[in-house]
Amino acid sequence: MNSSKSRIDGLMDSLKGHDFLSSANLDSSQTKAILSLALDLKYNRVSFNLNNRVLGLIFTKASTRTRVSFSVAMTRLGGHTIDLNPNVTQVGRGEPLNDTARVLSRYCDAIAIRTFAQQDLIDYAHWSSVPVVNALTDLEHPCQALADFLTLQESFGDLSGLTLSYIGDGNNVANSLMLCGALLGVNINIASPKGFEPNDKIIAKARSLACKGTTIKVVNDPALAVHGAQALYTDVWASMGQELEQSKREKAFDGFCLNQKLLNEADQDAIILHCLPAHRGEEISQEVMEHKSSRIFDQTENRLHAQQALLAAIIGV
Repeated sequence: MNSSKSRIDGLMDSLKGHDFLSSANLDSSQTKAILSLALDLKYNRVSFNLNNRVLGLIFTKASTRTRVSFSVAMTRLGGHTIDLNPNVTQVGRGEPLNDTARVLSRYCDAIAIRTFAQQDLIDYAHWSSVPVVNALTDLEHPCQALADFLTLQESFGDLSGLTLSYIGDGNNVANSLMLCGALLGVNINIASPKGFEPNDKIIAKARSLACKGTTIKVVNDPALAVHGAQALYTDVWASMGQELEQSKREKAFDGFCLNQKLLNEADQDAIILHCLPAHRGEEISQEVMEHKSSRIFDQTENRLHAQQALLAAIIGV
């Protein structure tokens, strides 16, 4: 109990008041501590009371899991959430970002933002006097990555040396998987069609962060990427804002469906992950989506627990 309390206190001391804009904002020990705290919260081994502190949500992209999981997380922590829908606030009428950030800092204790450009998130953090959390941008989805590796940890225990293979678009999810995986000692294989690979700067950053012996590989052959992997992961081929590219992407991603054939190439105990929503028959087959090895809905639940741990750490008690 004392060691657990010491670990939690250390996490609070290191993260209280800090922004979480990227998976790379945490170091290896902080990332591991967040996952450990998330498990403690999930199984009711620890509790917090944020004393009615308030989380503001600014979402300029559609959301189900992120919006609900943040709201429930704050409620379970004894806090409240205000949904600042741009369509019914001055944000949607062109109020300058720097004004909005300074105003909301007077009302809220933290702000979670889902938007398109990473730079907008950086600008909010610059002008805000309270912590800003990345609830998804076109560049990264770091809260999703925390839930993903929490699910992997629940399935296998020690993460070090495991291999997670991501099949599909080199998007924000792929970027955060590389960064977070590097910090946790998980080998990350990314298989994308030519021209759809992850951001080069993120690849380089992940490799620079990688624990000794941890590899970050990017290939164009799904079968090569999944061979022997303990986790197979995919996401939609056309993310929000790319809907007009759907038909073009379907042709480019031919052969990149996570199906039984690919699953057969993985480790016999491999688990299946998807951040949802899923397009069955496109990036993942119906058979694999509902396979006994699927942990997709455990992964979804873990968004709640990972974000609860993150909020407890950055808002503090």
